[in-house]
Amino acid sequence: QVQLVASGGGSVQPGGSLRLSCAAHGFTFSTSVMSWYRQAPGKERELVAVITSAGGSTNYADSVKGRFTISRDNAKNTVYLQMNSLKPEDTAVYYCNAVRAGRSPIWGQGTQVTVSS
Repeated sequence: QVQLVASGGGSVQPGGSLRLSCAAHGFTFSTSVMSWYRQAPGKERELVAVITSAGGSTNYADSVKGRFTISRDNAKNTVYLQMNSLKPEDTAVYYCNAVRAGRSPIWGQGTQVTVSS
């Protein structure tokens, strides 16, 4: 079954850290471009970070540059999002996404991140 399973969300105080994981099943992970998106209440879904298939290139939204790091382990079919120095405005549901050449994108189920004192 083709799916992405995200985990690692939770509640944290401002300035804290979380590490999200997204495990891929049923498709060729190593040739997929992987991304993390987020959607806050009342807002559109936005791209947070993207990493190429071999992990050689990454890109980030301006709002998270210097605080978030996307990485992947192709041997474990998993993509990660390390989030440091979290702010209340980072509160959102975070989704992982896989883009494969010539195929429909795949979305994970989302994991809630809440940053609050």
